[in-house]
Amino acid sequence: MEKHDQEWKQEQERVTGITRLLTAHIRRLSEELGLHRTDVVDMRKDFWEEVTVNFSSPDDLGETSTSLRQQAQILNERERHHLQSSKALKKYRKLVNSPYFGRIDFSEQPGAQAERIYLGIGSLMEDDGTFLIYDWRAPISSLYYDGAPGPAAYETPGGLVSGTMELKRQFVIDSGLIEVMFDTGMTIGDELLQQVLSHSADDRMKSIVATIQKEQNAVIRNDRSRMLVVQGAAGSGKTSAALQRVAYLLYKYRAVLQADQMLLFSPNPLFNSYVSTVLPELGEENMQQTTFQMYLEHRLGQEFQLEDVFSQTESLLAAPDHPSAEIRRAGIGYKSSVAFLDAIRRYVNLLEHEGMLFKPLMFQGKAIVSKEEMERQFYTYDPNIKLANRIDLMTGWLLKQIAAFSVEERSAPWVEEQMELLDTSDYQRAYHMTRRKGGGHNESFDDFDTEKSMLARYIVSQKLKPLRGWTKRGRFVDVKGLYSRLFTDRRLMDSMNSGAGLPEHWDEICRLTVDTIAAGELAYEDATPFLYLKELSQGFRTNTLIRHVIVDEVQDYSPFQLEFMRRLFPRAKMTVLGDLNQAIYAQGEVLGDLSSLVSIYGEENTEVISLTRSYRSTFEIVEFTRAMIPGGERIVPFNRRGEAPTLTVVNSESELLAAVEQDVLKLHAAGYHYVAVICKTAEESAEVHAKLQNSLPVRLVTKETPNFQKGTLVLPAYLAKGVEFDAVIIYDGSQEKYGRENERKLFYTACTRAMHLLHIYSLGQPSSFLPDPEAAGSAEAAGLL
Repeated sequence: MEKHDQEWKQEQERVTGITRLLTAHIRRLSEELGLHRTDVVDMRKDFWEEVTVNFSSPDDLGETSTSLRQQAQILNERERHHLQSSKALKKYRKLVNSPYFGRIDFSEQPGAQAERIYLGIGSLMEDDGTFLIYDWRAPISSLYYDGAPGPAAYETPGGLVSGTMELKRQFVIDSGLIEVMFDTGMTIGDELLQQVLSHSADDRMKSIVATIQKEQNAVIRNDRSRMLVVQGAAGSGKTSAALQRVAYLLYKYRAVLQADQMLLFSPNPLFNSYVSTVLPELGEENMQQTTFQMYLEHRLGQEFQLEDVFSQTESLLAAPDHPSAEIRRAGIGYKSSVAFLDAIRRYVNLLEHEGMLFKPLMFQGKAIVSKEEMERQFYTYDPNIKLANRIDLMTGWLLKQIAAFSVEERSAPWVEEQMELLDTSDYQRAYHMTRRKGGGHNESFDDFDTEKSMLARYIVSQKLKPLRGWTKRGRFVDVKGLYSRLFTDRRLMDSMNSGAGLPEHWDEICRLTVDTIAAGELAYEDATPFLYLKELSQGFRTNTLIRHVIVDEVQDYSPFQLEFMRRLFPRAKMTVLGDLNQAIYAQGEVLGDLSSLVSIYGEENTEVISLTRSYRSTFEIVEFTRAMIPGGERIVPFNRRGEAPTLTVVNSESELLAAVEQDVLKLHAAGYHYVAVICKTAEESAEVHAKLQNSLPVRLVTKETPNFQKGTLVLPAYLAKGVEFDAVIIYDGSQEKYGRENERKLFYTACTRAMHLLHIYSLGQPSSFLPDPEAAGSAEAAGLL
């Protein structure tokens, strides 16, 4: 028997033994959990029967308290044991099918017996504490991802451990049987990666820790930086690495870090669904997931009808050559900039000395406190007190004014009219409230005058309750007026802009901003600056519970929004992931180079990692798409071969529709389960879906779509960001659709969603951003690529 066959047999015997052990653990824990569950249910049911309750004397009360505490401790211990067993059972069930994926032999001393280290998605130990499988996140596991046979080292909490890696072996194990086994001198062998990448797309992102690359491992295990910036090409695995990073941090800091202390800002709800299974697959609870729009809605949704980034983008794409689009882009550019951020900060400093705006406290058309009185009171406070702190002082003062008004108002005619309308339940509430607020039992309804006085106090108090709540929330500050003033007072804005100069079309930008706010609406580019001014003037709401924030598709955020996040989560570290070539939203154009993010936490607290190798798409698709963007030559395709992209020019709408219908049918027949027909806008997507659904089972994806599903999806390019498909059909890649420079990155993003096949149709002249597929193929054949 050859050496390889002998080793295969030995490894299979080990896998069989491990599988047998895991099966035994699963059987034992399943039985235990059934018993534990019954015990816990019975204990909860019989809790009070096991406790002697006696309050007749201090001694009896103490005995009752002790009995309660003991029963609660027993119940908590049973529940904790049940939870631990449940987690262990879940882990063993994940391991039993494929216990591990790698092996390294490592010795710390020359000539010493090398330790065999097997790596899986979770650890497994013998009863004596010997590791049979190491968790992929353990310090020693980094050797598998970073090293090659020869001298090697890994970091531990106690320092650097050096030695020699004598073997690196990779496995593919399914149902307890080794299907693939090979030794490699590379970080991760191409053979295993080829097999993984050749699979079909799915409705959920998969986290395959066996194929983590060295550069991705640097992202996952970086815990030094306050801010980690990951610039990654399309398909470089940056999102997967970020989620694996979360799992790693939860594992390493499990004593002090919980999943609910980590927050992911994702591009849309569809993406939240797409990545929702990654952490559970790795044995961790899901962290909190949200979108920036959801946060804005939470804070401003009751005051305004908020525009979202998709509606903003749709308006710009629908009429790209209209003068209004140019004005809108200029406004977005300025309102997203650091210059506007600094202008608002200077404005707040000015307001500490002059110009604060308030809303009067009104009650039934009567001004309790006028806005002029508020302004006079506000500027009587010590000017060294910060604006937000002075607002707190104002809140207290205004509540006193409401209380004084309340006393005066009890004799008003309307109060007596309200008394006549009170029913029995109102009388009861008035009686209990006045007794409670009176501080004792001295007041009663024994005579008419007392009754009338108490009822008047109750009626006025209830009527003023909304006004007190309004005051406590700081709503007396006229934030809407303060923000609008920046766009109505040119002299003020010039001084706040510190001579930096205002953008072109400033008068039109101002008119559009003021009119929109007056209509009770807030444009997407105004939402963060408005909220920032609101926070600075009323007191910044911070979240100190969140310890780590992950921002995906960071190129779509403005510097203004990222600075707001820094202030919102003052105790959090931040990981941001992006690709400037996919900056498809207007405010993303302001960000520029991702290295500019260094300014948020400072150079000494920031690290930038670049991922240049693209794994999602075939070699042919990456070669084709990287020619669409400047600097694309820096993107390195993984050597997974496939069909070259196709470009088909048609001359009519009917011909285009018929060609796409036939293409979809062929792709289904060929076994491609996830097919995307990508259009430019939501409007075009709805029209194409309406036409295709008569002959094909297609689904329309909108910004409200919660789940990514199997089948053929019709969607706008900006909603395809972050996900991948077996095959992508670009419905119309013509010069008319994608001919402007600000549409280049949108087109590139759409094309890079394809894993295996990319088919582009063009109604008329193709986009000038497209390379010639035949020329690209000829260049490759000639050895030029």
